[in-house]
Amino acid sequence: QVQLAESGGGSVQAGGSLRLSCAASKYPYCMGWFRQAPGKEREGVASIDLGGITKYADSVKGRFTISEDNAKKTLYLQMNSLKPEDSAMYYCAAHTSPIYAGGRWEARYWGQGTQVTVSS
Repeated sequence: QVQLAESGGGSVQAGGSLRLSCAASKYPYCMGWFRQAPGKEREGVASIDLGGITKYADSVKGRFTISEDNAKKTLYLQMNSLKPEDSAMYYCAAHTSPIYAGGRWEARYWGQGTQVTVSS
């Protein structure tokens, strides 16, 4: 089992940037980011597998970048050109297989989440 701890959330104006971090107690895993806005279902945002292959939700392509530092056991999500609709609780996730597969986003292990709020 792996413990995940997110940081880096906050409040920004539209067009701004934030970088989320996720410290993992163990590595490597297939890693990813999900988000959930009030009244909405949780959705996959970005993932990276053990081979470094990344996947992004269409809504964030070209604006968000997922990366990791294996030596530091840390996952990152660089978020640029933020929009109010990006506001949500963001969760770091880990899995023993690719988080995005067969058109579905799934993870086994979850962090507590970090809030991102984007104002217009």
